[in-house]
Amino acid sequence: MRPGRPQDGGEAESVAITRRLPPSSLVVFFLVAFVGLPLDNGHAQTEPPPRGRPPNPQETAEPVDYRIGPGDVLRLFVWKEPDLSGEVTVRFDGKVTVPLLGDIDATARTPEQLASEISKSMKRFLVAPQVTVALVNSNSARFFVLGQVVRPGDFPLRGRTTVLQALALAGGFREFAKTDGIVIVRQAEGFSFPAGKAAETFLTVNYKKLENAKDVGEDVLLRPGDTVLVP
Repeated sequence: MRPGRPQDGGEAESVAITRRLPPSSLVVFFLVAFVGLPLDNGHAQTEPPPRGRPPNPQETAEPVDYRIGPGDVLRLFVWKEPDLSGEVTVRFDGKVTVPLLGDIDATARTPEQLASEISKSMKRFLVAPQVTVALVNSNSARFFVLGQVVRPGDFPLRGRTTVLQALALAGGFREFAKTDGIVIVRQAEGFSFPAGKAAETFLTVNYKKLENAKDVGEDVLLRPGDTVLVP
């Protein structure tokens, strides 16, 4: 009988352990013992997500519902009441004339809010009236560009318009304009005529950052009634 090679204590212990382990555990055992891969109790090690630029409040702000203003043309529709339906124009005093109800203040409200109020008022004359108000023509949706621009004045707000587009419509800057100190004056509560002056907020815009593509968040989306001031 050929004598076998004597085994030292460490090697004998390793062989004994491998014999007792199930086949599925042998791979893990050899990776730890010979390759040196770390174990984390079954939890995968992942790198923390990269930190991006903090969101700009002007970029994340949700769009504001349209507010009715003087000069707007509205379509009033009362279900099964054609004599009460039709188009109305918001007068300079902010009111509209509605059949059966007379004059109603329409400014600073959304079409849905105005329809809800008309519906409640018509319950005195109709059973369960269903009223819809739709915007036909927005004559009050305008913005203003003042100061050191080529063509200052008021402009219609047609769809999505940013401060860069507004400055382009105004012909660009004059020679000595301070492009790093542009201010947008915004009516926080929409139209308030004739009740009083609306609260105002001020947004600063640095055109130089936009020009150098350093911060696209400076290109603020305009709202009806905004005034862009270029010092």
